[in-house]
Amino acid sequence: MSETGQQGAVKGDGYAVANLSDLGEGYGFRKIRKELGVTAFGVNAVVIPPSYTTSRHYHEEQEELYFLHKGWVKLEFGDGSSQELKAGGLARVDAPTVRGLRNLSDSEDAVYVVVGGKDGYVGRDGKLPEGDDMEQVASDHALSKGESNNFPSA
Repeated sequence: MSETGQQGAVKGDGYAVANLSDLGEGYGFRKIRKELGVTAFGVNAVVIPPSYTTSRHYHEEQEELYFLHKGWVKLEFGDGSSQELKAGGLARVDAPTVRGLRNLSDSEDAVYVVVGGKDGYVGRDGKLPEGDDMEQVASDHALSKGESNNFPSA
């Protein structure tokens, strides 16, 4: 049985699903961790207006991964270097590295997701439910290697 959360998240037995638009309006943070009940790592989405520059920051412990969902931004680092990201771009930043973002568009919002965590990768701990077939898993892995598979062409 599922139930709808305060902001439109659908929660079931062992899962939660939402659309980013369900998690808030306007500019600023969308609390993905809180709304979906994520407990193993921090995760937020951030919407910033055209030409906006965020405050610089760093962390004491958590490494961060940035995924640019929409827009064009420049990540500026404490050592004076910078990197531009377009939609689909990714960046990993160590905890003590000073960073800030600037929306390079003068007409479009930028939307990014940031995931933070510490203490390492859990490893490959995926298991097949009883009765599921290894054939689909093999097809999924072939897709990521660019080999022939059962998926339709894009």
